[in-house]
Amino acid sequence: MTGTINSPVYVTAVGFGRDMSAYPKRMEWAGRTYCFIDKGIRATIRRGENCATTLTMSDGQQSFCLRQSGGTWTLLSVC
Repeated sequence: MTGTINSPVYVTAVGFGRDMSAYPKRMEWAGRTYCFIDKGIRATIRRGENCATTLTMSDGQQSFCLRQSGGTWTLLSVC
């Protein structure tokens, strides 16, 4: 499946960067488990008191765009 998804996912394992920022290492979506091979590319967006982080991650075959906001992870797209 490719394209825009905009669906909640479960992040089942996280790693931490040098600055202690968390990134997903494994997620479950649509009955499958995906393991990411790197820390991804991160962008943080702040609007007033609201903060959201967008990450583009790869499992070695596909790229996944994820958003974290308020402890919730959302899969935005797969390509």
